[in-house]
Amino acid sequence: MKFKHIIWDYDGTLFDSYPIMAAAFNDILIKRGIIEPINTIISFMKVSMGDAIKHYKKKYQLDDAFFEHFKTLSKKTEMEQTKPFDGAVELCNTICKHGGKNYLVTHRGESAIYFMKQYELMANFTELITSKQNFSRKPSPEAILYLIHKYGFSQNEAIMIGDRDLDILSGINAGIHTCYFTDRSEISDMAEFNISSLIELYGILDID
Repeated sequence: MKFKHIIWDYDGTLFDSYPIMAAAFNDILIKRGIIEPINTIISFMKVSMGDAIKHYKKKYQLDDAFFEHFKTLSKKTEMEQTKPFDGAVELCNTICKHGGKNYLVTHRGESAIYFMKQYELMANFTELITSKQNFSRKPSPEAILYLIHKYGFSQNEAIMIGDRDLDILSGINAGIHTCYFTDRSEISDMAEFNISSLIELYGILDID
């Protein structure tokens, strides 16, 4: 393998969760007579959920009841519909079989661990870093540097895979390789690699 230590983002990278969250958000907007493009909602959510809430709260003077409703509906629909991107489970398993190690660095909390368990991904991950550990949020490299120091691997052996600029910046700030993943027609000029399907990682990681 070209890279031995694979650091994954969760939302929009391992799990195809943004369309589900955005659809729930949009459903509640529509009930209030508000029309917003789904892709626009996703774009704000990809910056952060807090950013999306701040934007739409200001734009439409939304009250706290709106966001409580969204939180409830989003949790319900995620439980019913969230799943990994095609090939994600098999790829993580293959990485381990070839002597590599997977790590998760996400701003999510316990829900990330729940879904990782649901799809039997836990055994393929050396460590999961969630909001519970209170590391500085990406693009800070703090969580990645923690992994480097704890497991004693070199920066040249590691790659950060994510779907947002802040994921790529966290990898760059930590001095490791980076890969930008999106299923939309866009690329990151900052990332070393750009992919539109996880299958492309087999070539980047040099896995047979």
